[in-house]
Amino acid sequence: MSAIKETIEIDRRPEDVFSYVTDPSHLPEWQENAVAAEPAESTPPAVGSTFRVTRRIGGREIAMTTEVDEMDPPRSWTLRGVDGPVRGMVHGTVEPLGEGDRSRVTISVDFEGHGIGKLLVPLVARPQVRRELPRNEQHLKGVLERSG
Repeated sequence: MSAIKETIEIDRRPEDVFSYVTDPSHLPEWQENAVAAEPAESTPPAVGSTFRVTRRIGGREIAMTTEVDEMDPPRSWTLRGVDGPVRGMVHGTVEPLGEGDRSRVTISVDFEGHGIGKLLVPLVARPQVRRELPRNEQHLKGVLERSG
């Protein structure tokens, strides 16, 4: 299956968008199913750093570890889940628009199922992300444009 991908334009500079969207502590502010996020380190996210995210999935709260695979400020980032039956893989890009005062954000999400996760990916994870990703990007836009 192909990744679920959504794009949105935000009236903020790419540096501002990238800084916000890659800070795990902000996830619950703009992602519907993110209940909490705790970085393992107190430094800014970098390749190899990890964080724990608690997500509400199918009525349950599930904690999972995510690792940063790529970080190319302010252009792109890649994250991947490293534990649990359903492991998300997220790739994001931020492109400058206009005079560099606006941004186009594209987020794509795919999954890898392990054990029971092979059943959960098509039945729960993909449908939930397909519904939530466009709304999450709208939340991201709203938060960033209000704070700018």
